[in-house]
Amino acid sequence: MQHKALLALGAAAVAAIALTGCTSGGAPSGSSTPKDPDSLVLALVPSQDQNTLVDTAKPLTDMLSQALGIPVTGVVSKDYGAAVEAMGAGQAQIGFLPSLQLWQASDKYGAKVVLQTDRNGAISYAAQFMTNNPSKYCADTPVPDKNGMLFCNGTASGKGPAGLDSIKKVTGGVKVAELGAGSPAGYIYPILALKNAGINTDTDISAVPVTGNDASVLAVYNGDAEVGFSFWDARSTVAKDKPDVGQKVVVFALTDMIPNDGVAVSGELSPQLQDKITQALEDYSNTPEGSKELQAIYSITKLAPADPSSLDVVADAASKLGLQ
Repeated sequence: MQHKALLALGAAAVAAIALTGCTSGGAPSGSSTPKDPDSLVLALVPSQDQNTLVDTAKPLTDMLSQALGIPVTGVVSKDYGAAVEAMGAGQAQIGFLPSLQLWQASDKYGAKVVLQTDRNGAISYAAQFMTNNPSKYCADTPVPDKNGMLFCNGTASGKGPAGLDSIKKVTGGVKVAELGAGSPAGYIYPILALKNAGINTDTDISAVPVTGNDASVLAVYNGDAEVGFSFWDARSTVAKDKPDVGQKVVVFALTDMIPNDGVAVSGELSPQLQDKITQALEDYSNTPEGSKELQAIYSITKLAPADPSSLDVVADAASKLGLQ
């Protein structure tokens, strides 16, 4: 099968996927009811350090295993698109996915978008441009928020668009830390904003590829890139280890708002199991313990019923870059 090597897996996950492959072949002959697998795989995208993400998510998979009565194993996809393909190939039945990948999983493979994230009451977010050279990109003096993180050009609220006049200076071969092309905040929205500002993103910038939002912040912090893309405000993901990150890395522009990420479940599962997964996750997010664990994984405050139509705008943005 062409999708067989899509996930970066540990031995336990490989075993889980092999088992799933044997048990999730859809409805048995003569039956109209899907035959549910006796184990499930939860696909996670590499929004942060891939080496720790599965361990961080273990309380979540343990909760699902107990609530569903079958083993649930967490795996980290090698990139955003791989998580979608894993769901399409039957290698994963649950996906915690960014907005574009939620849309793709639904559009290409009939997955059900069941939940979207709520972050402190916000159902959308902006991608941010950040720099270690604020004198070049800030039209005003950077100001700290209550946590000491510096912002300029009206970006402290996190509400985009803001400061986009300043991105016209992202040119001349400047090094830019960017995630893979499937990332709404780490690539799609910032690259589209640069193109709209007249920047040739093939020749005017020098891409510094990174695998996660935290890595983008660190590339700017360490001086490997002058500018970086990430979700707002990804600096918090490294603040524990780099307490001065908010002073060395300054946010100077925000893109248009992006629909929040969320959860998709395989359309090959029975409606009963889809509902059970959805309810377990939503209920978990509404407990203090669950909210704490979800914040550790993806900065999720809670999970709420999804509005799949809200994802159309990110699909349109990707289409403008030729990614659809």
